[in-house]
Amino acid sequence: MKYRKKPVVIDAFIWDGNRETLARNIGHFSSNAGFVSEAKVTDSGLMFTGKLKIPTLEGEMLADVGDWIIRGVKGEFYPCKPDIFEATYEAAE
Repeated sequence: MKYRKKPVVIDAFIWDGNRETLARNIGHFSSNAGFVSEAKVTDSGLMFTGKLKIPTLEGEMLADVGDWIIRGVKGEFYPCKPDIFEATYEAAE
């Protein structure tokens, strides 16, 4: 048998490595508790890597700058690579 994915409208944004982007986009969905920007200590001090740790239903996942962050149908968040997002989603009215 063949199956078609049900059409679902999602909320999503591109992770640009900016913590304000995270607060602006996640804040209106739910608390952003658990989202952590990875950082490393360098000779110049604390340096953010741009990676974002996201607690998901399947465990912690990492999002790179340029990845889409999607809110799922149960309110959960997860990262999606740009090529997969482009193949799977289109803009909704």
